[in-house]
Amino acid sequence: MLDASPTTDLVTALKSALSASQVLTSPSATERYRKGFRSGEGEAAAVVFPKTLVELWRVLEACVEANAIIIMQAANTGLTEGSTPKGSYDRPVVIVSTLGMDALHVLPGDEQVVALPGTTLFSLEKELKARGRLPHSVIGSSSIGATVIGGICNNSGGALVQRGVAYTELALYAQRMADGTLRLVNNLDIDLGTTPEEILTNVENGTWKKVHETTKKASDVDYAMRIRDVDADTPARYNADPRCLYEASGSAGKVCVFAVRLDTFAEPKTSQVFYIGSNDASEFTTLRRALLTEMTELPVLAEYMHRGMFNIAETHGKDTYLLIKWLGTDRLPMFFTLKGKMDAIWRRLPFTPSNLTDVMMQIFARLMPRHLPKFLRQFRDRYEHHLILKVEDDAIAEAETILARVLKPEQVRKCSAEEGAKAFLHRFAAAGAAVRYTAVSPSEVEDVIALDLALRRNDTDWFETLPKDITKDLVSALYYGHFMCHAFHQDYLVKQGRDPKAVKAKLMALLQSRGGEYPSEHNVGHLYEAPPALKAHYEGLDPTNTFNPGIGKTSRDAPG
Repeated sequence: MLDASPTTDLVTALKSALSASQVLTSPSATERYRKGFRSGEGEAAAVVFPKTLVELWRVLEACVEANAIIIMQAANTGLTEGSTPKGSYDRPVVIVSTLGMDALHVLPGDEQVVALPGTTLFSLEKELKARGRLPHSVIGSSSIGATVIGGICNNSGGALVQRGVAYTELALYAQRMADGTLRLVNNLDIDLGTTPEEILTNVENGTWKKVHETTKKASDVDYAMRIRDVDADTPARYNADPRCLYEASGSAGKVCVFAVRLDTFAEPKTSQVFYIGSNDASEFTTLRRALLTEMTELPVLAEYMHRGMFNIAETHGKDTYLLIKWLGTDRLPMFFTLKGKMDAIWRRLPFTPSNLTDVMMQIFARLMPRHLPKFLRQFRDRYEHHLILKVEDDAIAEAETILARVLKPEQVRKCSAEEGAKAFLHRFAAAGAAVRYTAVSPSEVEDVIALDLALRRNDTDWFETLPKDITKDLVSALYYGHFMCHAFHQDYLVKQGRDPKAVKAKLMALLQSRGGEYPSEHNVGHLYEAPPALKAHYEGLDPTNTFNPGIGKTSRDAPG
């Protein structure tokens, strides 16, 4: 147990740096922030809500003075417990919510932006759209508040075929040095001043003296060439790839990132979505290789769903689909925050099931009319494998030529804009469907095991076939992902009464035998062991183990 006095002193210092209303301490008030989106939960002495970067710096100073653990948290939508505490620690824990610091600055020429800790991908996309530009990354969870800096820190992959992982070598961040001191590092290549207060105030307000031209990368500029190498015996992208571990990029909360500088991209003139079905996985293999090697411009998106995932998303992702359709993506973070607070209340009330919110939302969805268009349901009935392909401008004609050569006409639907939007929305709803199924089916499902795997670029045997030794313990195995990148999400519903840890051990052994890398884009969190290069990156950034200790199954304790 932690001594009460140091913790009390820490809370007092935090309230002095902020205000009493910006510091939560009671277990009931902090539960929503201590509990992961899918799983994981731990202790925290406080959850704090700085409103400015200078306030955030003051919080860091107070935590360092008290030798407290610091866990940076944005929308808390991570899938591997990477931004929440895990169990108990040897020092008091402070969770720092970054969402209140959401300024965004578009640099002259519109080709780069500077984003702060709370800047969401949605707000970045909205701001750039008015300028005819596109962001570095598009991911499904952008609809529920995923932040730009969160993606950088996790080397998140996203869905864009042309971009690779979220990456930059231009960042402003704080780290605790080996001697225990706090240091602010300005590698934005922007003149911001000298003192921490001056630097942080200027970057927040966008009042800088000079933006320097730089040779540093502000995106994964080599990825398009890398993904085209379909004969390479390594994955196109994965979280722990050493080539993309650089300071803030891939840091996973081991430093406090105040700002990042990123590239933007020109918006296309036209785009086209094709919905594709097949009962032969090898047809998709042939199609993938042709699209990547023959097209002058790469496809924009290529999202895969297996029929099993399609069905679960239709029944248990329906409310997500409808909420986005009705409320829009900008209001969805508020809804998930409300759901988290309601879940916390239900868990404290006697005789009230902890899954009551999920049950109510599921009942609501069942009462609504059928939401998927007829053509999607017809493809589901005919085909086991589904691919949503989006291409732009001159690539449209090239894609049509390749599709006509590889597939039969009835396997391809050239979608209207509305049909394409509905197809992608259904694919997005798939991401949380397994969790919902687990929440409302406790008598059937013991737990869900969510894995994401980056297969080798030359792997033709991409669709998994499970042995009976594993399938006997499963209700279902669900597959979806980013097909051109060979980054697959695989959700396994474990039968009630079976041991999820034992099942996961068998699955991990199978994944290792396939020669890929994992996780592909959700980062290690507290669920995966970080490989040596990633551990070294963490230790170099945070030698005192002050920030997010235990991540990647590393030590949770202070050194020595």
